[in-house]
Amino acid sequence: MGAGLAGMSAAYELTKSGYECHVLEARDRSGGRSWTVRGGDQHAEIDKDIQTAQFEDGLYFNAGPARIPQHHTTTMNYCRELGVKLETFANVNESTYLYNEDVGPMSGQRIRRREARTDMRGYTSELLAKSLDQSALDRPLTTEDKERLLTYLQQEGSLDGNLRYQGSSARGYRVLPGVQDGTYDDPFDLSALLEAGVANFSSEYNINQQMMMFQPVGGMDQIPKAFEKKVGHMITFGAEVQEIRQSEESCRIVYTKGGSTNEIQGDFCICTIPLPVLKNIPADFSADMSTAIESIGYASAGKIGFQFKRRFWEEDDLIYGGITNTNMDINQIWYPSSDYQSKKGIVVGYYNFGNDADKYGNFSLRMREKRALEQGAKIHPQYNKEFESSFSIAWQKMKYNLGGWANYSPSDRNTHYRVLNKPDGRVYLAGEHLSYYTGWMAGAFESMESVVDQIHKRVINHEPVSSATSLIKQTALLG
Repeated sequence: MGAGLAGMSAAYELTKSGYECHVLEARDRSGGRSWTVRGGDQHAEIDKDIQTAQFEDGLYFNAGPARIPQHHTTTMNYCRELGVKLETFANVNESTYLYNEDVGPMSGQRIRRREARTDMRGYTSELLAKSLDQSALDRPLTTEDKERLLTYLQQEGSLDGNLRYQGSSARGYRVLPGVQDGTYDDPFDLSALLEAGVANFSSEYNINQQMMMFQPVGGMDQIPKAFEKKVGHMITFGAEVQEIRQSEESCRIVYTKGGSTNEIQGDFCICTIPLPVLKNIPADFSADMSTAIESIGYASAGKIGFQFKRRFWEEDDLIYGGITNTNMDINQIWYPSSDYQSKKGIVVGYYNFGNDADKYGNFSLRMREKRALEQGAKIHPQYNKEFESSFSIAWQKMKYNLGGWANYSPSDRNTHYRVLNKPDGRVYLAGEHLSYYTGWMAGAFESMESVVDQIHKRVINHEPVSSATSLIKQTALLG
């Protein structure tokens, strides 16, 4: 149930081993949250009018996932296996901005990420270098070690002969060097940097937020499209699940399509429906499974794609890819990592979460656009002059999602998560919410692999199946 990445990849892997699969998908497209919006695409949230994307041919907006970390091997391997071409996604770009509003002396000032990083590196190196003259170091150092460490800190922090940080070309130039030497501004005050919180923005990246990441050439939907080429003949689109029933021998799914009610029966069911949607579908689940499904909350998340008639972020601000971080309710601005120096482009005008996403989700479509343009113009004054069209999404208001990704507390992981990851009779749950990679495509694939392995082991261990058509040949599976 579900032609997202978990559902289609499950069908793909099972058919390799001789299983007959059928996929039910409520939407008229595959991919689930791996959704790329292009010109002419239409969508209506549960309390909004239909919006139609006005993007020009060749431009697109990844409304869901938009980047792939290098260590997400299942995602990377499927792209290789299915022939999905990848290109670099510039996740961390030192030319992007950090922007804080109403916080300290740097309020309302856009700061290049490289400036904040360089200044914080310099000041912390200065403090550590000076501490070498004191006896308070936790770890004793030999005289030679102190000299080597001091040399490193002077280079790392661009310290002068007096072990002071007074700026560096690493933070960028006010006047670029050419025939004449360049000049750079004095560093920001350390106290101001700390008060504004830009130090936190400048070092927020972890293993899932690497400097260089990847994206499919032409949009994230190239991955689901590649799976659909393999299993598309197995998918029934427009099939909205109404009931999930099971007995000791089989599963029976009741669904509606085109106003009529239909049923399909099989030996096993892999359910990839997001939990906030699943909890409202009548099902023959155990009490523990029903409780677990009802107990997990999902994140609110929103995005807007802005089409601009000129790539001013490249031409005026020298930004090629990357993300600007703010403390405003738009949270982030993403610049495209493709088609550099072309005429037009689509910028993610906001990517927000939690209360900010709820606020924007409750706005009208027009108000989302207006608010995001106003906030973004504080960083890029070119916004209003160059703006052409927008398309926004609030995942918590998507009928077949009702949230961006699963949110687990440590207690949830120790209780409900364990229940959700076990089969409930002949029904197995799969998706990003059944992994520790919640919110990532890799979570869907990792979960799928676990479920497919469990079903296959169950079959080859001679558990009776309800029909011969479920396998090409039982003997073939036994090898």
